[in-house]
Amino acid sequence: MTDPDDTPASGSRGGVAGAGDESEAPTARLVGALETLRARLGALRLPLETPGVASARTDLHRALDQLDDYLLPRLRAERAPLLVVVGGSTGAGKSTLVNSLLGEPVSAPGVLRPTTRAPVLVHHPLDVRWFTTDRVLPRLARVTSSPGAAEGDGAGRSLRLVASDSLPQGLALLDAPDIDSVETANRDLAAQLLGAADMWLFVTTAARYADAVPWELLTQAAARRAQLAIVLDRVDPGAEVVAEDLRRMLAEHGLDETRVFVVAEAPESGAEALTDGLLPEHAVGEVATWLSGLGGDPEARARVVAATRDGATSDLVRRAVAIAEAADVQEVADARLRDAVARHYAEAIAQVESATSDGALLRGEVLARWQDFVGTGELFRSIEAGVGRARDAVGRFLRGRPKQAPQVEQAIAHGMEAVILDAAEQAAERTYASWHGDAAGAALLGGLDLSRAPAALRDEVGAQIRGWQDDVLALVREQGASRRGTARALSFGVNALGVSLMVVVFASTAGLTGAEVGIAGGTALVAQKLLEAVFGDEAVRRLSAQARERLTGRVETVLRGQAARYTAQLDALGTADTDARAVRDAAHRVSEAARAERAARPPEEGGATRPWSGGLLRGAGTPRPPTTDGVPRVEPAAGAGQDESEPPRRGLWRRLRGRKDSTS
Repeated sequence: MTDPDDTPASGSRGGVAGAGDESEAPTARLVGALETLRARLGALRLPLETPGVASARTDLHRALDQLDDYLLPRLRAERAPLLVVVGGSTGAGKSTLVNSLLGEPVSAPGVLRPTTRAPVLVHHPLDVRWFTTDRVLPRLARVTSSPGAAEGDGAGRSLRLVASDSLPQGLALLDAPDIDSVETANRDLAAQLLGAADMWLFVTTAARYADAVPWELLTQAAARRAQLAIVLDRVDPGAEVVAEDLRRMLAEHGLDETRVFVVAEAPESGAEALTDGLLPEHAVGEVATWLSGLGGDPEARARVVAATRDGATSDLVRRAVAIAEAADVQEVADARLRDAVARHYAEAIAQVESATSDGALLRGEVLARWQDFVGTGELFRSIEAGVGRARDAVGRFLRGRPKQAPQVEQAIAHGMEAVILDAAEQAAERTYASWHGDAAGAALLGGLDLSRAPAALRDEVGAQIRGWQDDVLALVREQGASRRGTARALSFGVNALGVSLMVVVFASTAGLTGAEVGIAGGTALVAQKLLEAVFGDEAVRRLSAQARERLTGRVETVLRGQAARYTAQLDALGTADTDARAVRDAAHRVSEAARAERAARPPEEGGATRPWSGGLLRGAGTPRPPTTDGVPRVEPAAGAGQDESEPPRRGLWRRLRGRKDSTS
């Protein structure tokens, strides 16, 4: 369901009437640029354990939250109520403050920690439609309840909406979980909610204002120039020095213009004590008056929204650039790991090529079976005597000794299998060592047996060798069919000629010494002369090259399949899809569009655009002259200094608005 007002307010400040068509294009351009960046970041993966990746993943998560929970919803609906998120440490009194401001229990405080488990969003009844859709915080389910209702099951996965006419229209308060909750999910949710705020109302205590966890978030607030006010709760009378020390710390963190409200400690009894769990009006009157000034002034709301939105956009661009740099590192790591795989398995292929061409296979069992097959007598002497006698001898040989060829084929298969398996084993070991020594690769090895070649590889290698031997026989048949004079010989000796061609493929004597040269050389010479006597020397050279090419192809198929055991780990993570340039380009377009949108905003009073200083609201409500901290004060609420014997009120804001209405 889409709210009819859920549209961009055309670059105006909070959708102030009078914005024309000329200001719509810059806002639409900014929304489009943010949507593109959202798509690029949403598709990005940072799966490898590279230096700084933990911080980059956090940045990526927060950037997506900034876009989904704040920037895009706010730009698409600038007339939405101002969302003030009340956050703080465990037991700081956030819920008590919210309840006291409203004059009724809408968020349940308590002694159990964490107290606030489900975020509670309080809004004016007429503002309900802004929050019942997924316009803001889309990943939280909506639960509508009445003031004071208890949190239900699954509270942490929902956003509890409470309508209260005590709250001024145009202003919403969100009571968030504790930022230092013992539950990780609560801490993460609290940070997410703060990121969705137009303004933070940060609650701390005199005892805990210097804790580390709150200052981590406050430092983030300074980085994104979030609009911020702090409520210093439970300050003992006479302990004003605590507030001064807090202001000093704020100045040190670049938050010197932050407004600080001091709420005195409520005694257990007496006029200053809690009434029905609510603080007395004078304790929260200054906060209520200040917030009323925001809720009742569209211009003030617009300035707060614009300042927060500008800061969030700048922070988003900064994050996106940092994320793109992390993606660059991921791309380098991915390439480095893939290069290690490619290098070691290329070495394995070269190792097999060398072992199957340097004559090393013409030893041992292969040599013995070949000698049994061809002998060393009449055939060899006939080959030496001349081509005519050689052809006659070859014909007699092929017709008389075809049955021993399979034994030679089997010996060749055994030798090749050992060579290929050894190369695969060494490649697996070397690649594993390379990955294990690389943090990005080591993280991918857990639970995987990649340091050794798998047991099933032997069967695969055997099948490929048999396939190659079939290839060789097919080449012999094809060559014989094209020569009429060899048909009769082929009918008797296809296997013998095929075995001879296999021997010729392994015929180089490189790497052999001494007697081995003579043995291997003689073996190869017999095979080559036998083939030349049948097919001719040119055909033999061509057949040998074709057989070698097919052997190389099958070896590469096996070893590349083994390499894929490693690269599949990278492919499954989508590391090859990392596109740092696309993220960087999208961030640049957001920066340019934001600059254009700011330049197109209508001028402030006086005819010129008033720059936002980064401080809190200036000019909300009825201003007083600036104080020493540089922040204009607003007039206190009527009745804020009332007699303490006055009967309990039914909501400070309701009374304020009622008195205002009565005087208008």
